Amino acid sequence: SFALIFLLTGPISSLVAADIEAGKAKSIVCSACHGQDGNSINPLWPSLASQHKQYTINALNAYLNGARVNAVMRAQLMALTEKDFEDIATYYNAQTMQKKNYDFELAKKGESLYRGGNSSTGVAACIACHGPTGRGNPGAGYPSIAGQHAQYTKDALKHYKTLERKSGLNDMMQSLAARLTTEEVEAVSEYIQALGSE
Repeated sequence: SFALIFLLTGPISSLVAADIEAGKAKSIVCSACHGQDGNSINPLWPSLASQHKQYTINALNAYLNGARVNAVMRAQLMALTEKDFEDIATYYNAQTMQKKNYDFELAKKGESLYRGGNSSTGVAACIACHGPTGRGNPGAGYPSIAGQHAQYTKDALKHYKTLERKSGLNDMMQSLAARLTTEEVEAVSEYIQALGSE
């Protein structure tokens, strides 16, 4: 029975490893902005380490088809196939988000918004979709945001607010971002960065 289990799991394991290795090779160009292991050193660019595979594939397709507008991303993706997207997404999903320093007091303010929202302005709690640890919900299409650069998160929320970015999930992020104050954006973005350090 051990041999049968090995036969059933052996090829699957090597297939996954091959996808990760293929993704690592295919992500070399990506590493200039997103870091060799998916941990971007520039806070303006997102870290992709540990991101859900399907979310990454969906994001890459959105850049390619123009649903998300970024000329650099689109140019980088034009020569890639769906298999390339899958390999790259598998590689980044297998990486670990690096811990980042954060402002404790600011993050503490953001924690209450992340966990409880703001009922007076109609802002839902981030925890409802992104979970208590910020790891998201891959089945529902909600990304892992734990440990993301605060600056990137602030920019993303701003782009949701101005409708420059669409989430594709019933415009939920656009609606929420429009209700956030500048102070709330600062605080919740810092808390999201802090989540990767827990």
